[in-house]
Amino acid sequence: MTNACSVNINPLIQADEQDWRRLWGAYQRFYAVELTEAIHTSTWSRLLDPVVPIFGAIARDENGVAIGLVHHIRHATCWNTADSCYLQDLYVDEGSRGAGAGRALITHVVDAAAEYGAAYVHWLTHEANARAMRLYDDIATRSGFVQYRIAIPG
Repeated sequence: MTNACSVNINPLIQADEQDWRRLWGAYQRFYAVELTEAIHTSTWSRLLDPVVPIFGAIARDENGVAIGLVHHIRHATCWNTADSCYLQDLYVDEGSRGAGAGRALITHVVDAAAEYGAAYVHWLTHEANARAMRLYDDIATRSGFVQYRIAIPG
């Protein structure tokens, strides 16, 4: 854990690709998954495409070093007349955790969702991710829902 520091959050731009790939790769390793280069390329392209409702931001410390990322998706919902915002990915470098970057990245998503009129922001986390859940429990309400998934072959 590092001492509290200044964290700057900015939407992703083309110049962030190398830092994003480093953080995105670390996030995949954290969850012990390996995605293909085609998925990495497609994700990066979608994050920068103004037509696709997928957004990303990067956190940089006071020295300009990229220390975290977040991805969020704007989507319609049957539960409200306003859109919803799904915070899909949140990652902060191990050495930078506890300094406020995760909270700042979530705040960035909440602010963006409010700007486009979303009714709420929601996300999932792995049940073993106790450290992240301490932050989430401090700033959000657990919905009580359990996720189920069926993979579609293809």
